[in-house]
Amino acid sequence: MNRISTKLTAYFFIAVLIMEAFLIFYLHQNIVHARIDEEFSLLLKNGSNHREVLLEYYSDTTMRHIVLMEKGKEREVVITNNKGEIINSSFEKNLPLDDYIPLIKNLDSKKDEVLVSEWNESPYIISAHPYKVSNDQSGYVVMFQSTSSIKQLVDKLNMHFGIAGGTSVILLFIVYTALSRLLTRPLIRMKEATENLSKGDFAVSLPSIGKDELGKLSGSIQKLANDLERMKTERNEFLASVAHELKTPLTYLIGYSNVAMRKEISKEEREQYLLIIAEESERMKELVKNLLDLAKMDENSFTVSKEYFDAQPFFDNIIKLVGPSFEMKNIKLSYVCEDNFQVHADSLRLEQIVLNLLDNALKYSKENTKVSLDVRKKEKRTIISVIDCGIGIPNDEISFIFEKLYRIEKSRSRSFGGSGIGLAVVKELVEAHGGSIEVHSILGKGSTFTVII
Repeated sequence: MNRISTKLTAYFFIAVLIMEAFLIFYLHQNIVHARIDEEFSLLLKNGSNHREVLLEYYSDTTMRHIVLMEKGKEREVVITNNKGEIINSSFEKNLPLDDYIPLIKNLDSKKDEVLVSEWNESPYIISAHPYKVSNDQSGYVVMFQSTSSIKQLVDKLNMHFGIAGGTSVILLFIVYTALSRLLTRPLIRMKEATENLSKGDFAVSLPSIGKDELGKLSGSIQKLANDLERMKTERNEFLASVAHELKTPLTYLIGYSNVAMRKEISKEEREQYLLIIAEESERMKELVKNLLDLAKMDENSFTVSKEYFDAQPFFDNIIKLVGPSFEMKNIKLSYVCEDNFQVHADSLRLEQIVLNLLDNALKYSKENTKVSLDVRKKEKRTIISVIDCGIGIPNDEISFIFEKLYRIEKSRSRSFGGSGIGLAVVKELVEAHGGSIEVHSILGKGSTFTVII
């Protein structure tokens, strides 16, 4: 009983078998009782008719006619006088009457009634019908109905109901076995699929089996398998990209460290190599920081604690923080925040969002260009726009720039210093605030990133 198909078959079979047995018993008893009631009614009716004829035409001839009418049938009739003596009878021999003579002699009934009704224990059911023509001409018309026909009917019913019951049991067993296997086959396939998933094999394929509960379960397992397969692919690609991103600065660090340790190089060359080492170390630091941020977001271990704070002091501090970097690259940073409205956000996470966007604009902008930070309030939402005049983004790649480790024109982005993680962090943080981020870009002319929170 470890298989669900066996359990389903057993449970349904037992339940339907109990219901069928109850219905067969109920139907059997109703048919038998209806037939017996019909026999009782017919017996009483015939006895009453004979009594009425005898009352109207009381004579020996009438009695003989009544006896002749019942003679040779399954019914018999006995006519008694007021002393309980049998004055006429349809029985050819008195032997069958011997057991009933005490009953006949002791009759004391004022109306028609059934004397013996136990059809299954007696060869006859018996009814008595009193008549009285005069004080001397009175007695009973006693009707005897053989129970053999009833017993034969019951025997036939038992046989037919037994055959029907046995046949239905066999058919039910076959049908329920087939149905249970039909229903459990998808469950077995789903069980095998989940076992494959637990072993790391996500390439499972489950057929569509309808829109019922089993179909929805199958669809959910298939969706889970597809999602796990996609996550596995993304994870492998992510790890490969991370390994590649770490390998390049590590190669630079190791190579230039070895070169810088040479005694024969000049002081100027050594300082140049140390500067490259510092730049690559900073690149690695930023990469690791962003990777840690992404890991925390994926694990839901970071929190967003919203609070109200003034916009102008907050963004003034950010401009002061990043201003020197823009000055070093000869890029003008303009800032517009007309009203000192209240911002409802996590100040630490919002600072991280803005810094990432400004850093992204700085990396992809050329010297002697301009980057603008525009902050404004619209209804109850804060709108932050970072506008640059950098290299721009091709239209067919805009939808991918927020994916982890995705870089536009990999060779160019390497020269601009991007790792492809900053924008992924920005998107995750904006969505954690319940906000959205939009991008408008013209290739070669610049991009505009708009955050709405």
